Amino acid sequence: MKESRRKEIMSMDLSELNSLIDFIRDVQVMNAKSSLQEGQQVYVVQKTKRELGTLIKIKQKRCTVDIQGRRYSVPMSMLEVA
Repeated sequence: MKESRRKEIMSMDLSELNSLIDFIRDVQVMNAKSSLQEGQQVYVVQKTKRELGTLIKIKQKRCTVDIQGRRYSVPMSMLEVA
């Protein structure tokens, strides 16, 4: 990240930071939606591990992913294309 961007973020107050976080999450969802297709292999990324699964259904902000025969509802921000 560029130093100027870091300085700008450091100078923001709490309400500005919260709106920036909301904006970043929205951008993550938009980018994920554009790169995902049903039936595609995806990784569900967690803090300590990545699990491979198959994308079953794309909803508005979450996706249904089949991992080893079980279905999970996962936020799009946690998905990566395999």
